[in-house]
Amino acid sequence: MDYDSEKDTTRHIDRVRYLIGLCAVILLERGVRHDASKLSEAEKSFFDSVGNRLSQLIYNSDEYKRSLAELKPALDHHYSCNSHHPEHYPNGVDGMSLFDLVEMLMDWKASSERHSKGMGIAESIEISCERFKIGDQLKEILLNTAREIEWI
Repeated sequence: MDYDSEKDTTRHIDRVRYLIGLCAVILLERGVRHDASKLSEAEKSFFDSVGNRLSQLIYNSDEYKRSLAELKPALDHHYSCNSHHPEHYPNGVDGMSLFDLVEMLMDWKASSERHSKGMGIAESIEISCERFKIGDQLKEILLNTAREIEWI
């Protein structure tokens, strides 16, 4: 029997392309909705009250943590509405999907860019992984992804 794998391989390639397209649509939709709750009254007035103070502080420092405490009502609301934050889940990062993780990494990158202390994404990943008790394997995946995007 002469078997030509081209038809089956092409069908497989087409299926994977389609499934990747579905994932791309989900990520695009997340991009459209990202942090929209920050513009709601439940959050905006709190963020307005602290101004851009967080971007002036050293990430995860004691002063940074005190500022987060001032924002607790807004952050509680924010975390409940936005699944890309580990705080959204009772079990933190372990409750997240790959889509949550991708959005989280994009959020960390964008946040590191507006930080006045010049923190890069690699440092943000290191500190955040410690903060959220993210294991070495996932930390390396996040760093590898940042490298693949050429952020590092």
